[in-house]
Amino acid sequence: MEKCRQQLPPEYKETLRLDLQSDGKQVLWVNGLATGIALVMFAAGWLLSRSFLHFENLLTLAAFLACVVLYMVLHELTHGLCMKVFGARRVKYGFTGLYAFAGSDEYFQKGAYIVVALAPLVVWGLVLLGLNWQGGAASFWFFYLLQLVNVSGAAGDLYVTARLLRLPGETLVQDTGVSMKVFTRG
Repeated sequence: MEKCRQQLPPEYKETLRLDLQSDGKQVLWVNGLATGIALVMFAAGWLLSRSFLHFENLLTLAAFLACVVLYMVLHELTHGLCMKVFGARRVKYGFTGLYAFAGSDEYFQKGAYIVVALAPLVVWGLVLLGLNWQGGAASFWFFYLLQLVNVSGAAGDLYVTARLLRLPGETLVQDTGVSMKVFTRG
């Protein structure tokens, strides 16, 4: 099966709609998951470092906030790059006020879409782990909090992946940004 299709095959029907912006129940699930991940990671960070969160000065705090914004851009560019690698002709990017997004009007095979969804978590997770390891105790909280943003910020991607794993292998996903339509043969 192709990794990406420009047209939905006629034998496919919509079986699931995921709207992480407007569906109140899904918004609560994703934001609850993000909050839970953040709390667990924050507690684990304290146990690992045995120190309290602090930034040496306002310049360090400003640098951290700039890195969070840069991370959000890189996260979405990673989604978009994966979409392109799997064959998307056009990827659109945006920010809704609640979420940044990368999307396409094309239809991705389930396995390819799971790679698209999880790539930023894995790629930037490894990069941040390396930076945290190299930075040592002096910069522990700086890089660890960026990792916390990475993992908790991927809550929507994890939620979507968990929902897709239950569906047949020949499932197609159209992700236009913060909402997805899922199609199965039927």
